[in-house]
Amino acid sequence: MGFADLLNDVGGFGRFQWIHVTLLSIPGLLMASQNLLNNFTAGMPGHHCTIPNRTSIAKLLRAFIPMDASGTKLSKCTRYVEPQWHLLESNVSVIGHQANFSELETEICLDGWTYDKSEFLSTVVSEWDLVCTLRPMKQMSQTIYMGGVLAGAVIFGGLSDRFGRKALLIWSYFQLATLGTCTAFSPSFMTYCIFRFMTGMAVSGVILNTVSLKVEWIPTMSRTLVGTLSSFFFTFGQMVLAGIAHSLRDWRKLQMAVCAPFFLFFLYSWWYSESARWLVLNRRSDEALKHIHRVARINRKPEMVEKITVEVLECHMHKEVQSSKTTHTAYDLIRTTVMRRISLCLMVVWFSTSFAYYGLAMDLQRFGVNIYLIQIIFGLVDFPAKLVALGSLTFLGRRITQGTCLLMSALMIFTNIFVPTDMQSIRTTLACLGKAFTSASFTCIYLFTGELYPTVIRQTGMGFTSTMSRVGSMAAPAVLILEEMLPALPSMIYGGAAVVAGIIAFFLPETLNIPLPDTIEDIRTEKLIVVCRRYWCFFAKPSLFNLCLSD
Repeated sequence: MGFADLLNDVGGFGRFQWIHVTLLSIPGLLMASQNLLNNFTAGMPGHHCTIPNRTSIAKLLRAFIPMDASGTKLSKCTRYVEPQWHLLESNVSVIGHQANFSELETEICLDGWTYDKSEFLSTVVSEWDLVCTLRPMKQMSQTIYMGGVLAGAVIFGGLSDRFGRKALLIWSYFQLATLGTCTAFSPSFMTYCIFRFMTGMAVSGVILNTVSLKVEWIPTMSRTLVGTLSSFFFTFGQMVLAGIAHSLRDWRKLQMAVCAPFFLFFLYSWWYSESARWLVLNRRSDEALKHIHRVARINRKPEMVEKITVEVLECHMHKEVQSSKTTHTAYDLIRTTVMRRISLCLMVVWFSTSFAYYGLAMDLQRFGVNIYLIQIIFGLVDFPAKLVALGSLTFLGRRITQGTCLLMSALMIFTNIFVPTDMQSIRTTLACLGKAFTSASFTCIYLFTGELYPTVIRQTGMGFTSTMSRVGSMAAPAVLILEEMLPALPSMIYGGAAVVAGIIAFFLPETLNIPLPDTIEDIRTEKLIVVCRRYWCFFAKPSLFNLCLSD
């Protein structure tokens, strides 16, 4: 008998669970907006040097601005020292006179840049001229944000195990709403980066505590369905982001639009019930009992209010309560052989999943397709991928699903290396498929990690392993720099990381239909039972199996 039995007694997956999971999932619509926001707020509009006191008519710009290396577009970072009016003559051939053009004296954009406003009205790039020599600052802003997400995973993971899931989630909503909104009023790029860093910290707090509050209040058999359906909110949120960005096209308004709703989430989050598992393990059984009685009433099981007492609750969780008397730290994640293997494998899987995902999902402008359209397409392909993942998680298990998704994403990435660059449609299709498999991998890893770690250190474990995800998301943009050395090199690195992680995923223990562990001892016992089952099946020695079960 354990906490899972109590959940079944008070209604299993009843009205409370439906309301609870739905309210926790709705903010997921804007989680995609936070992580992928840089595609639009830091979009790179077309630009050229500003010509003071001169006309901006496109036909006349050729006299002031040289062509780029391809000879088809105006240079973005240089202009002629003196106007070259003869270049406006219709009989001048750009290709034939390229050598002569290179001899003309040019200079940098001394008077700033003029930006094309057909795709973006305003971005942080056009706001603070992050072009030419300052172009790397665009990617740096995303790296800084992901650094905040990394810091949040470390900080909020440990604080949640100490102060509770609900309290940290409420604070994370408030921090995201407040600082995210303040970002829209940033007077300088440095201020913008500071606010984005702190917003990233709050995003980690929201994600980590949402996952734990979900899995700790739902029955074992419902975890797969809930985990997958919840991820659809994130998927749909990618299309919501494209719609909002297309309608506003101004980075300040867009920033406000995706952050202000978290004030609403902050207000209704007080309705949530703190994890009863966590309360019991922190010797607050009276509070846990109140929450369980509340769940019973909402699930229309009022008769259970009288039946379930503090004594009954602690009897069900006697082993867990005894274990909670021991102080747990991050060292417990690697102290035992089983926990060490789980933690190391999860770190690799988290890193590679995020590394490949953001390598494909960021900088959408490189696909040569309308950025708003490609964002919608990237969101749409996730739906069938996650439906397939749902079936695989339900019938094949977590381990096979996790490994297969990573290997398939690697296959798409590697295949794209051999597709010619002029076959843009095929390259975009393969990139979408690769992104779909990495997205399905994300769905699995969040559920898988929550099931592998016991309640006493679940948030610490989630924070510790997902830290590698943040490292991957920070490293992904930096790898694109290697494209200048060898165009295929970034894809080789993204794909190679996915292959390694896909293989390592098969070394993780299966958690399909296994009760959620509450103590570290549960992990060791579960592994022992699985090993005994294998012996029993292959060697038909029931005595060995029974001996292990009674140990």
